[in-house]
Amino acid sequence: MKYLAAYLLLVAGGKTQPTAADVKAIMATVGVEAEEERLTSLIAALKGKNTDELVTEGLEKMSSVPTGGAAAASSGAAATSDAPAAEEKEEEKEESDDDMGFGLFD
Repeated sequence: MKYLAAYLLLVAGGKTQPTAADVKAIMATVGVEAEEERLTSLIAALKGKNTDELVTEGLEKMSSVPTGGAAAASSGAAATSDAPAAEEKEEEKEESDDDMGFGLFD
């Protein structure tokens, strides 16, 4: 992921086809040593491809992945009627976890 992030950072900076040396240089600025095998694999996989198109394709694929947001929203509506009961349970939990048998600075 760090290799791809460095590559995309270079693309965002105006370099349309960053080289392995470019990616190594940007990673070195933050103290990360690049592995040759991973780097050459990434450069080969992205060679000749438009990164804007790749990002768009990736976003389309990600949009089809269920994240549980819809289920959480519908259960949130049902939970509003039980709000006082939920608050009591939260208070009980907070009290029981208060110091867990030791102090923070002991």
